[in-house]
Amino acid sequence: MTVTTAPPTAPQQVPVRETPRLTSGRLPVWAPWAILIGSLAVSAVVFAILAMGSGEDFSIAGWAVVAALVYLALIATTSSLVEGRRKGVDRLVTGVVTLAFLVAMVPLVSLAITVIVNGVAGLSAEFFSSSMRNVVGEGGGALHAIVGTLLITLAAAIISIPIGIFTAIYLVEYGARNRLARGITFLVDVMTGIPSIVAGLFAYAVFALIFGPGIRMGIMGSIALSVLMIPVVVRSTEEMLRLVPNELREAAYALGVPKWRTIAKVVLPTSIAGITTGVMLSISRVIGETAPLLLTAGVATSMNYNLFEGRMMTLPVFVYTQYMNAGIPVQAYHDRAWAAALVLIVIVMLLNLIARLVAKVFSPKLGR
Repeated sequence: MTVTTAPPTAPQQVPVRETPRLTSGRLPVWAPWAILIGSLAVSAVVFAILAMGSGEDFSIAGWAVVAALVYLALIATTSSLVEGRRKGVDRLVTGVVTLAFLVAMVPLVSLAITVIVNGVAGLSAEFFSSSMRNVVGEGGGALHAIVGTLLITLAAAIISIPIGIFTAIYLVEYGARNRLARGITFLVDVMTGIPSIVAGLFAYAVFALIFGPGIRMGIMGSIALSVLMIPVVVRSTEEMLRLVPNELREAAYALGVPKWRTIAKVVLPTSIAGITTGVMLSISRVIGETAPLLLTAGVATSMNYNLFEGRMMTLPVFVYTQYMNAGIPVQAYHDRAWAAALVLIVIVMLLNLIARLVAKVFSPKLGR
């Protein structure tokens, strides 16, 4: 009887994971950071020697620029030698993009820090609870400017949002690129680039023809801001409506749903998140305008809740007048100007947070 035995199985070899080395064709994770730290250190030493030799201060901007250039050169050269030319070019482009991002963030961060540091000094309970009526020098507040900004911007939004959304609906759903739609698109593009002072002059001219020269009212400022808001609302809403798949419209039409109801129940809810973001961007675009409001709403020191009667102060104009027409003591006027600028930035930030919340709540839910 012959017994057949199976050949012995070869023992399985467990793969050993080696730590990447400089000769393995791939740079280790710590290599770019080491090159960056070395570039910063070498550039700091060079600029410190130059500063001591010339007796001048250490140049932080020059140090950062030279260190960035040295890092880009070293990381590209090292990666090309170890990993190959394609990877070296990739690391070079990645470094350039990262550097561009950091350069773009410098003025934004600097602006935010400057406004916060200077604006906090002027904030107080009196600043939010009183106006500048009969105030000379220290004291007073910007309550009248805050109220005026909110009222004028709200009125501008009430005028602009329906017009902008309905115009975009016509261009996407009904226009079908006809001659009228092309003309409207051209006018919207032209209005997007007009200077804000032109919008203010337009609103002032219209009301001056009706009520006479020298007229100043809050509603005039709302009209001027709406001229600037409408093109932004139209363009953003139009792009969001075009992103809605045609299959959703065709499915609604196949069920016998009329066109207007398809737009109201299918198209708009699908794109509500993007539309809300575009609307808030348009509000943020105009809430800080100074020139058109200076021409139309004017300058006031007292409270005014009526958009259709009398001058009305706004935060941008308040900042301008406090800084440019400073009295004695000058520091009190400058503190109020910085505080008003900080409040304006906070209002814009809150509007953007509200826009994100609305977009999240009303956006269509997936996976249902």
